[in-house]
Amino acid sequence: MPGTRDLDQAIARLATGVARWANRSVAERAALVRATHATIGATAEAWVEAAVAAKGGPQPRVEAEEWLSGPYAALGGFLGTAKSLDALAKGRSPAAGLRVGSAPGDRTTLRILPTNAQEWTLFNGFSATAWLKPGVTADQARKEAGLGARRLGEDGGVAVVLGAGNVSSIGPLDVLDQLVAHNRASVLKVNPTLAGLLPVYEAALAPLIEADLLWLIDGDAEVGEALVHHPGISHVHLTGSRRTHDAIVWGTGEEGEQRRASGEPAVTTSVSSELGCVSPCIIVPGEWSPADLRYQAEHVVSQRLHNAGHNCIATQVLLISRDWHQRIEFLTEIRKVLRELPERSPWYPGSADAMAQFAEAHVQAEKHDGCYLVDLPARHDDPLFTTEFFAPALAHTMLAGTGSAYVREAVRFANERLDGTLGAGIIITPESREAMGPLFDEAIAELRYGAIGINVWTGFIFALHSAPWGAYPGHTLDEIGSGMGVVHNSLLLAGTERVVAEGPFRPFPESLKAVRHGHPGLVRKPPWFVTSRTALETGRRMVEYAQDPAWRSLLPIVPAAFRG
Repeated sequence: MPGTRDLDQAIARLATGVARWANRSVAERAALVRATHATIGATAEAWVEAAVAAKGGPQPRVEAEEWLSGPYAALGGFLGTAKSLDALAKGRSPAAGLRVGSAPGDRTTLRILPTNAQEWTLFNGFSATAWLKPGVTADQARKEAGLGARRLGEDGGVAVVLGAGNVSSIGPLDVLDQLVAHNRASVLKVNPTLAGLLPVYEAALAPLIEADLLWLIDGDAEVGEALVHHPGISHVHLTGSRRTHDAIVWGTGEEGEQRRASGEPAVTTSVSSELGCVSPCIIVPGEWSPADLRYQAEHVVSQRLHNAGHNCIATQVLLISRDWHQRIEFLTEIRKVLRELPERSPWYPGSADAMAQFAEAHVQAEKHDGCYLVDLPARHDDPLFTTEFFAPALAHTMLAGTGSAYVREAVRFANERLDGTLGAGIIITPESREAMGPLFDEAIAELRYGAIGINVWTGFIFALHSAPWGAYPGHTLDEIGSGMGVVHNSLLLAGTERVVAEGPFRPFPESLKAVRHGHPGLVRKPPWFVTSRTALETGRRMVEYAQDPAWRSLLPIVPAAFRG
């Protein structure tokens, strides 16, 4: 652990650096962020190698995931933010030109994907909109977009960023958010699980380190405790579990309970957080072909098994209508997919013990090559409904009804019975959606989650740099839920409530048969599917494109993705 003198000196250096940042022009800020984008690109190969090593060593599936969730996500965030700063430097709002729409409840929406021809090509068939809080207008959003970059001269002090241990891009992107959106320098404490990436981070984020805007450190909980209580720290941001959040904010044991009761946190700075969630996926009854059943089974399994199940928005509970005549067929197809996949052991610390405890508590659960599948009656009070399970276990729960009545009941169950508000998914055929009409949009408005994926996993929203990422608004330090505040958000939007993304129900070419909402999409299986045959090749090419976003680097992605 670094000594008090080392902490004092490092934080004092950051305080000097952020004071200089306060006086930098927007154009100078853009140049620094763009320089960091370049150094991230130069370290992409080493970044992936280190992340793969941290997760158990070379495996094609692991490497494929790391290209996308590591350097690709980081590159997109830094370049997207630099472009927003470029716009501000020229007197334009980063939100200028975004297509404006509306949603139930006096909400304005902004189309954040696609926004240009390259995005239309790269993400063909997929779209995303940011929903503003009720009453916030498009003009207000355009005027306020820019956040901290509109407040030149503001010195936000020094933040502690307690990095996540599961996804390697989270820490760097959180540092970027603190710097640009809040005018804060950062101490990034790298999670012990990803400590092997420390040399990579030092190279990738060198421009920020050299400008005295970032200090990297690894270590255990004792190091984190010293940092969050240091008098030179003005803010704490953490990614993790509710248990970790409460231990930091309130303390542990009897003292922690006393602090919570008195409303006096142990941490005196402001706190923001991105915490976990019991993520639901609502399966809406419809007429599904055998190809539909197979594709959506692979879709659901991918939502659970990506990163070996160690994701804060990994689908944990499938909500299925007991009145759907294809329910048994769909669950049978899920079992087939699980059996066909090569077994992949959980790697996150404590996951093996968690799996053993799960098996002991759920003797009825089926085990399919490392993933548990369990039928949980809706009336039961089970930990899988109330606690994020950071390992591969998937529950399916039956609810009554079909059509809009079933969807309303599923939304109520997700809101009231499942813990957290970070991400939720809905899978629905174009025909079923059309039959519901405006009732479907009303159901989405009632679903209280910060990220909602319609026929697409919310992990897509996480990797979409322009999307504000965080829990549904309204949590407090005492009732923290899935956290407070948003990150990513390269468009620097203010007043957002959630992001809703949509994808094609059917992959190309089947999707051409029934196109009702958006474009059909030109991809057979997205590269985040655990069954994609070309995920590794596609991931590498997407990183090349993120380094140099030109048509010449985009077009090679298309054939690789199509062969997926």
